[in-house]
Amino acid sequence: QVRLVESGGGLEHPGGSLRLSCTVSTSISGEQMGWYRQAPGKQREWVAHITSDGRANYADSLKGRFTISRDNAKNTVFLQMNNLKPEDTAVYYCNRIPIWSVWGQGTQVTVSS
Repeated sequence: QVRLVESGGGLEHPGGSLRLSCTVSTSISGEQMGWYRQAPGKQREWVAHITSDGRANYADSLKGRFTISRDNAKNTVFLQMNNLKPEDTAVYYCNRIPIWSVWGQGTQVTVSS
């Protein structure tokens, strides 16, 4: 069974930056990988994904602030988040596209002054 481990979250002030990592227990080299987030009281939403050949797509509201990347040798996907806003507060998860049936524990991102 695949295992996903997200890390890198924390408390950041508005305007700050964080870099999230997601390490997967199996090879991701041929997979599209995505980041998702779930804010309190809301459904999980798609944030961004990256194709196996490195093309990235983002939710419209996040373009220009977030950057997704991958290191296939380390089975790791990254999410660089800049100019953070309070509305970015959420638990962030990664998964394949199409998603695996399991999710990691996520990493909490809190943006607050």
